[in-house]
Amino acid sequence: MNLFSLLLIILGLCLFETISSIDNAIINAEVLSTMGKKSRRWFLVWGMFFAVFVVRGLLPWLIVWLATPNLGPWQAVTAAFSSDPRVLAAVHASAPLLLMAGGVFLVFLFFHWLFLEPKNYGLKGEKFFHSQGVWFYAVVSVLLSLIVWQALKINPYLGFAAVIGSTAFFITHGFKENAAKKEEDLLKGGNLSDISKILYLEVIDMTFSIDGVLGAFAFTLSVPLILIGNSLGALVVREFTVHNIERIKKYIFIKNGAMYSILFLGVIMLTDAFGHEIPSWVSPLTTFAVVGFFYWKSLRHNQPDAA
Repeated sequence: MNLFSLLLIILGLCLFETISSIDNAIINAEVLSTMGKKSRRWFLVWGMFFAVFVVRGLLPWLIVWLATPNLGPWQAVTAAFSSDPRVLAAVHASAPLLLMAGGVFLVFLFFHWLFLEPKNYGLKGEKFFHSQGVWFYAVVSVLLSLIVWQALKINPYLGFAAVIGSTAFFITHGFKENAAKKEEDLLKGGNLSDISKILYLEVIDMTFSIDGVLGAFAFTLSVPLILIGNSLGALVVREFTVHNIERIKKYIFIKNGAMYSILFLGVIMLTDAFGHEIPSWVSPLTTFAVVGFFYWKSLRHNQPDAA
């Protein structure tokens, strides 16, 4: 892997982590506004350190290690750069399982947004699908059945990985639903202490980080690269939380860009999992193109207001 490819992957990871964490940044900013100055400073320093280096560092390493249990802890970190044929064989064997689980998770995440979540309609058809929300569970159930059926023809473990991705989605979705309700209570004047609010924000950040970490595997299986790219993205999100959250809200189609990126990355991961190798540059360039398009749409939407 040459220097240009490494840089492209890191920049793609940074951008994806940033846009996929916009909702998290908004929640952080709104809850922080109800906290004391000392508690806000503590969260923005030590809380962000935990979010950047612990969650976004340990989580991808843990996923790679669990997906390739015959590797040691250090080999799970260095596997992508190893020249040991045994390590390469282990990574090659486990990669489809990891990509399958992550791909199903991301595709389910997109369809949940498309059918059930409130949104600014950026493309034709989004309003129609949103009005058909009752079909979400039917669509993802049929989709999962088709994916598992095709995966079982290749490897039973591949089919099981698809089920794991589905399970992970519904577990994290439950946490996010609960987080939304807790946020409403906090903003209405809930009686939680600042310490409780900090713990709440840490749990929320951990939940939201799963989207970014799983999506990162569409870019690379290298834990160090994921740590660098996602950490840079997390630092950008911190700056949005502190200084620019109202400005970010003006780009009303950025969330659309994030979700369509998630769809394309999920499809790339599933395609790769089924044995059709996708070049490493496809994921970052697709992310740049999709996010750039919806950023441009947001700018066009804001022009009359600016005038």
